[in-house]
Amino acid sequence: MVVFVVLLLALIPHKVYQAHVVQCKIQYLHHPLHTYHHSGDFIIGGIASHGGFVSSSATFTEEPPPGLQEELVILPKYYQHILALAFAVREINENSQTLPNVTLGFHIYDSYFSATRTYHSTMLLLSTLEKFVPNYICGVQNDLTAVIGGLDSRTSLHIATILDIYKIPQLIYGPAPVMNDKTPELPFYQMPPQEAHQYSGILSLLLHFRWTWIGIILLDTDNGEKFVQTIYPMFTKSGVCFAFLERIPDFSFITEIDEMLQQGAIIHDKLTDSKANVVMAYGESYSMIFLRWLPYLSEHEHVTKKEKGKIWIMTAQIEFASYVTQRNWDSGIFNGAISFGIHSNDPPGFHQYLNSRNPSRTESDGFMRDFWQQAFDCVFPNSIVGKMEWNICTEEEKLESLSGDFFEMSMTGHSYSIYNAVYVVAHALHAMYSSRVSPRGMVHGGRLTFQNQLFWQLHHFLRIISFNNTAGDEVSFNQNGEVVSRLDIINWIISSNQSFHRVKIGELDPKAPLDQVFTIDEDAITWHSYFNQTRPTSVCTESCHPGSHKKVKEGDPFCCYDCILCPEGKISQQEDMNDCNKCSDEDYPNKSQDVCIPKDRNFLSYEEPLGISLAFFALSFAFITALVMVTFMKHHNTPIVKANNRNLTYTLLVSLLLCFLCALLFIGQPEKVTCPLRQTAFAIIFSVAVSCVLAKTATVVLAFLATKPGSRMRKWVGKGLANSIVLSCSLVQATLCTVWLAISPPFPDLDMHSMTEQIIVGCNEGSVTMFYSVLGYMGFLAIVGFTVAFLARKLPDSFNEAKFITFSMLVFCSVWLSFVPTYLSTKGKYMVAVEISSILASSSGLLCCIFSPKCYVIVLRPELNNREQLIRRK
Repeated sequence: MVVFVVLLLALIPHKVYQAHVVQCKIQYLHHPLHTYHHSGDFIIGGIASHGGFVSSSATFTEEPPPGLQEELVILPKYYQHILALAFAVREINENSQTLPNVTLGFHIYDSYFSATRTYHSTMLLLSTLEKFVPNYICGVQNDLTAVIGGLDSRTSLHIATILDIYKIPQLIYGPAPVMNDKTPELPFYQMPPQEAHQYSGILSLLLHFRWTWIGIILLDTDNGEKFVQTIYPMFTKSGVCFAFLERIPDFSFITEIDEMLQQGAIIHDKLTDSKANVVMAYGESYSMIFLRWLPYLSEHEHVTKKEKGKIWIMTAQIEFASYVTQRNWDSGIFNGAISFGIHSNDPPGFHQYLNSRNPSRTESDGFMRDFWQQAFDCVFPNSIVGKMEWNICTEEEKLESLSGDFFEMSMTGHSYSIYNAVYVVAHALHAMYSSRVSPRGMVHGGRLTFQNQLFWQLHHFLRIISFNNTAGDEVSFNQNGEVVSRLDIINWIISSNQSFHRVKIGELDPKAPLDQVFTIDEDAITWHSYFNQTRPTSVCTESCHPGSHKKVKEGDPFCCYDCILCPEGKISQQEDMNDCNKCSDEDYPNKSQDVCIPKDRNFLSYEEPLGISLAFFALSFAFITALVMVTFMKHHNTPIVKANNRNLTYTLLVSLLLCFLCALLFIGQPEKVTCPLRQTAFAIIFSVAVSCVLAKTATVVLAFLATKPGSRMRKWVGKGLANSIVLSCSLVQATLCTVWLAISPPFPDLDMHSMTEQIIVGCNEGSVTMFYSVLGYMGFLAIVGFTVAFLARKLPDSFNEAKFITFSMLVFCSVWLSFVPTYLSTKGKYMVAVEISSILASSSGLLCCIFSPKCYVIVLRPELNNREQLIRRK
């Protein structure tokens, strides 16, 4: 209803009276309790938020009574906001360069955190001084140039609702109110930095300290809801979860305090029971008044356990302020809090200006007396009522003696915003005054003034303003009407005697290079005593160490998880990995599964004992074979050498010699040349050797069969048969090997997967079918040779070596039958070693079984090496 009346009055036609009109008799019933006026050519309006009235809710059935002095509760810390405006105006008026030939004045009223009184104060700024008649000029006209206010978003919106009608610029030093589709586009100039920049700074702080489990306490307002909607997806995307989100009820009347305290008890208990060590608080500047209640509220009647310390993160709007009734309250829970504060500097002379303030010397300041009495807990002599005992204000009290929650001698962030706002208006007026296209002016007493209705043109100059203030900081607006400035990161230090001071520990500078936007000095931070000056942690689950990964608990936030060891073959190198990663094919996990180790190359080399041993045996058997061959060649005319085809014997010895030597092809790193050679060379040479054995056995069998009367086998007996058997059998194997090399030859290959810790460097056989065909053919020749020799074992001894051949082929077949399962069950170099061993064993079996009896006779029993002895032997 009051708002409707105010807006109705604003629409009354503007009436201008001559300056000589007799002083008006119009008075307003509810005279403002606090005012601060300073005359000037141009007036800056100020809507402060200095105190509030403890009253009951309005009934809307009768006119509400005026605020009584007894109901007034002051927030002493906010008095500096008023002084910052007055100090800036005084500086500008004393400096002829800033605004030459004209002076600034100001009219300051209090909003009392009330919509009714905010509208009232705003209309007073638009009225003749002390006369609540908007648009009606009576007496001296007020040239209202701009309005600075308010401290909280709702106050700013109430002021803007009126000022938008007149297009008078409004510079706010608190957060901008949330606009909706029904809210008109209001021309704010926001002195604090934009909140989106602050949110990114808070996120950077959380990620810097790896705080991923946090609680949130916020004021239940439109701005609070916008805050939640903004940060929730932003923080969640970066891995930050919320342990709880509690809303502080926003109350306006004393009848709502009980509800607030009940809600506060719930918040306190949830705060105490939570594992989250970090609590982020968002609200208006006065939210700290409620937060200071928390240590004294609980739903539990008897709380015996010691409360845990918390790290509070405060947004820039919240100041550490107290009502006078909270003077001796314990604030230890906020010790070590980290606040994102509006960047501020102390302008030159501000400290001296504060020290010069005294109630007796500032009669025009209607705020000072109530501030002085409540801040210093005293009363002025002329204010004493009845016989109650009060401390008398001597006016010798010092502002610097007040605790930090009541008053600070250094300029706070909000005061600095007000200070800059005054300079912004002054520079815009100067630019407007100097512009050739400036509006028409009127001269009064040699000074230039502007017609009030043309101050809407000041908006153009405000948007483009840019200057350096007296503290050396640049002040300018972006395209959205927000000051481009940095934020200070402040550490709140609260001593045991409840003294409060701030320590700058970092800053958030949007103009800095990307890697320097967020900076913090961790060593300068004083943590809450609960943490024993060690960096606190705030996580739902302790970090999963390398070698494990996170598994989110069903139904819980993603920050709450179990730690699961990585599955076999995978690793995690960092903490809190969402999943484990496989090593590359050339690496393998260590036992802790937190690092990949390069795999060793696995092949049979000449530099290891196994390779050296096999090479030694191969060369030794080759040397023995060579000695046997030399022995046979030296005694080639002896009966024992002639007895079974001398040339066939030499061919067999040469093939055995080459078999021993071809084993060397399997030792060493496989190459493009050795891979195709070693299997095919071995297969052909071994086929020749087995063919020679088969030919020798077949020759013996046919020779005895040909001796029978009437036998047709005589025509097959001779050297031609043996040569034909060797050539034909070897040619079949050579053909198979040729086809193998033509279709899919063996090639060097790396087997990354068969062994966990090693890479097998071997020869891929190419066509597996051809490989087993070649081996199968050798086995076929061996079985045929064994069968023929077995059938010929009972022939007469004189010319028969079938028994030796039978035994040698039995050894040969046994070796290669055991080779197949052994070969298939081994990997890497041991597979190669099995094949080499089989080659050496089978070849040496043939050599020993066939040639050792003959060498014995030739070398050790030469007297038996004659025709008569051979015929007589059994």
